[in-house]
Amino acid sequence: MPPSPRGDPLTVPHPETESGFRLDRPLTGMDATVRALREEARRTNERRALLVHGSRVNCYAAARRTLDSADIAGTDTTCLSDGDICPAEHLRIDHSDDLLGRTREAVVADCHDSCRPNALGRAVGAVDGGGLLLVLAPPLDEWPTTHDQFTERLAVPPFERTEVTGRFRERLAATMRVHRGIAVYDADAETWEADGRTHPAPRRPAPAPTVPDDYDFPTAVYEACLTTDQRDAVHALETLRGPDGAVVVEADRGRGKSAAAGLAAAALVAEGRDVLVTAPGYRNAAEVFDRAEVTLDALGEPFDRPAEHPIVATDGRIRYAPPPEAVDDETADVVLVDEAAAVPVRLLKSLVETGAPIAFTTTVHGYEGAGRGFDVRFRDWLRDADRTVLEPTLADPIRYAPCDPIEVWAFRALCFGARPPAEPLVADAAPDTTEYVQTHPDTLLDDEHLLRETFGLLVAAHYRTEPDDLARLLDGPNLTVRALRHDGHVVAVALLGWEGGLSPARCERMYEGERVAGNMLPDLLTSQLRDPEAGLPRGLRVVRIAVHEHARDRGLGTELLDSIREEFSTAETSAPHAGDTDAQRPLAVRHEQAGGAFDYLGVGFGATPPLLRFWRAAGYRTVHLSTTRNDRSGEHSTLLVHPLTDDGEDLLARNDRWFRRRIGSVLADGLADCEPAIVAGTLRAVDGEFGLDLTEREWRTVASAAYGPGHYDFAPRPFQALALRGLADGVATGEDATLLVAKALQCRSWEQVAADLEYVSTRQCALAFGEAVETLLDVYGTETVVRERARYQA
Repeated sequence: MPPSPRGDPLTVPHPETESGFRLDRPLTGMDATVRALREEARRTNERRALLVHGSRVNCYAAARRTLDSADIAGTDTTCLSDGDICPAEHLRIDHSDDLLGRTREAVVADCHDSCRPNALGRAVGAVDGGGLLLVLAPPLDEWPTTHDQFTERLAVPPFERTEVTGRFRERLAATMRVHRGIAVYDADAETWEADGRTHPAPRRPAPAPTVPDDYDFPTAVYEACLTTDQRDAVHALETLRGPDGAVVVEADRGRGKSAAAGLAAAALVAEGRDVLVTAPGYRNAAEVFDRAEVTLDALGEPFDRPAEHPIVATDGRIRYAPPPEAVDDETADVVLVDEAAAVPVRLLKSLVETGAPIAFTTTVHGYEGAGRGFDVRFRDWLRDADRTVLEPTLADPIRYAPCDPIEVWAFRALCFGARPPAEPLVADAAPDTTEYVQTHPDTLLDDEHLLRETFGLLVAAHYRTEPDDLARLLDGPNLTVRALRHDGHVVAVALLGWEGGLSPARCERMYEGERVAGNMLPDLLTSQLRDPEAGLPRGLRVVRIAVHEHARDRGLGTELLDSIREEFSTAETSAPHAGDTDAQRPLAVRHEQAGGAFDYLGVGFGATPPLLRFWRAAGYRTVHLSTTRNDRSGEHSTLLVHPLTDDGEDLLARNDRWFRRRIGSVLADGLADCEPAIVAGTLRAVDGEFGLDLTEREWRTVASAAYGPGHYDFAPRPFQALALRGLADGVATGEDATLLVAKALQCRSWEQVAADLEYVSTRQCALAFGEAVETLLDVYGTETVVRERARYQA
């Protein structure tokens, strides 16, 4: 048996020994071993996994034999693979999101072409109780150094594929080799390393849930609930019978949240309601329809289901629409959003704004691969909306038994359960109590507690941290981690990514349209904003930054950024780690060996006023505000730069000049719907100064609109120039800033501005606009303005 990739001896836990046992002879009889594994999974209503490693041909043959021995039909199996494994449903790895909301007896995750963490998480989530997860991999002693399609994605320029490490796959294989419920089979040697059986003691079945004391849905709906959690969720969904109900049903996979939505949908349809179900795809919501159909039949409610959907009853119906179409639907009585965390936040908000009673079901720990946009960007917004919001949580699994070993393994292997340090551990954290440290990936690999704290902090603070990001964190040659630690615990962390330092030839190709992955600022500045030299300077982008939620507003984020700036502004501060091999070189060492300090620090994020204030205070300056909204966050993205060298100063200066020259026309067009507070915050962070090249006549026009009978509509240009200057300088603030952006810069009609900003009339809006202009004239006005004002105030 080959050793583990790090050279450690393999110890496999065994129920009869506390210390485990070392296999000194192969287990035999593949068919008998698989049948025993499958029988135990069925008897316990748990899942089991089988790691099959070896050549592709032998792994595929072993997978076919396994499914046959386990008596699992192709119609109940999904293969995530680019190859043809067996007669079953096949999905490409990049289409693994088609598994969301679905249940399969077996899922085969083929890792020969691509070991993608997001896809593996979705595969685990789709396996039903009693079912099998098959993971097919290259020989385990070669897997960490075997490059595939996913590792090629991690090799972002200027790094090569050979500089991508295999720590994630090393960790994945190690966890599978020693975890309960996972069999390991060498398909080349045709030998078993572990049979995967756990030999659990018999369990007492959980009592059936009771009917609530006070309820409105039919009794049969509650009698169909399988857990008390599910019953409570269905009870909360009764609020959808009222006009302003909003319910968020949250659970890990396998807890019956979609089934709860289906039970409630059937009860609502029986009352004659028109229920609109939306999800990323129909298959993601299929469980809602299937459960609703069974429930309507139990209720004795006549219905017709001509195809997969809709379900049409005597007076009501359940139908499906994709999220963009659901937003435009004005006829539904109730809206159900299944797998809500995978729907863009801007669409979630638009669905709420339709006014119909609405419910969301969402997965807690990221099986969607959509991160925490729902939590971080949407839930607080929903709580502030004019709705009565209930938020039941389902903890007890339904599709498989509690403490299912494959769920426990997945939570560990993919860090689904990663959490920041507990609140008491960071209660006294402050800048002067913390230590600034570089956290090397090898350190994270060897220290599970540190890895969980670091990754957990990133997950808790950001709307889009996925299982794929765990592999990037461990293996990406362009990434490095810096953190503040308080008493040994992570209280603030920054994930930093190398950008730029590209060859002139690549910069030329990028200028002509070639996209360069992993280089957000150089790519956008070059290909879209037409700066042909933007890829030459070496930059370090803050990909993620997170501060523990119980240690915020203490200056820790600023302290971390200041320390990063100090470290990377000079080459001397970055020294190699003792014993580092070429493949393990920290990014800081690579940058020193490339010939000096980084030229700039950069950042890109979904713009909000607090974030813009934070980054401006840290010395970062605006170079771009996106005209499109991010699909996940629903926000306009902004890019900012903080120069560290003369080359960085030149990069900022020329792109700052271009931003200031073009932003006025963009605000009246592509950014006309951007929130005025975002525009004001972005302008406040520019580096240079907006010029006031107004003619004497233009000054008279502005002054007469502020003090006399003049009108903005006759000559908008000077008002725009004055507004840009006042907003950037911070002279225009609060309501004045919002009004100046909406009218002078975004050129909205008086009627629209008055409605958007809640003025009682357009006349009151125009008077307020004149007062805002007066404030600017008090600061910037010329002698011409003084004379014009005197004319009307005499």
